[in-house]
Amino acid sequence: MAHLKPLPKNIHSDLEPKFDHYHSTRGFIPNSILTMQRRPAIAKAFMQMNQVVLYEGTVSEELKMLISLIASQAAGCRYCQAHMANLSKIYSASKEKIEAVWEFKTSPLFTDAERSALNLAYKGAVVPNEANAQDFEWAKKYFDEGQIVEIVAALALFGYLNRWNDTMATDLEDYPKAVATDLIGNKGWTAGKHE
Repeated sequence: MAHLKPLPKNIHSDLEPKFDHYHSTRGFIPNSILTMQRRPAIAKAFMQMNQVVLYEGTVSEELKMLISLIASQAAGCRYCQAHMANLSKIYSASKEKIEAVWEFKTSPLFTDAERSALNLAYKGAVVPNEANAQDFEWAKKYFDEGQIVEIVAALALFGYLNRWNDTMATDLEDYPKAVATDLIGNKGWTAGKHE
């Protein structure tokens, strides 16, 4: 049960268009942002950062969603895992790839470039941080420095979200819960404290 309940979407009229966008693209409005709007400047800044990090640049959106999924899995945030399984599906990752993301190092579903990015995301998301020079050298074989900034920005964005949602025990919405149960449920996934 959430420590703070989400507020209705119509509290701040200037946030409503973005909330409507979330609903139209994802099928729901994230409770995390509805809770965050108690401080509208934080909600606005977060939504802008989310837009820039995940939807702009030259690293594919599919890979950014998988990076965010592996970072959330490494951090253990069930809320973000469910959201990123859903967004990975929306941005063209196959069910098989989403199911196998934890086995990215050995699964034939991933290219060497994807493996290097997911490796950097995984190692950057664990505590203590395990990312090292060798991980960056591997990523540099496939990505330019700007793209590496995008990869690290995606995992760092989810460092924020993982802490936010696990600390707040944000209630998981029904839609991403159903998607996660379908896509990663066979890996022992449950909503945990986000019921």
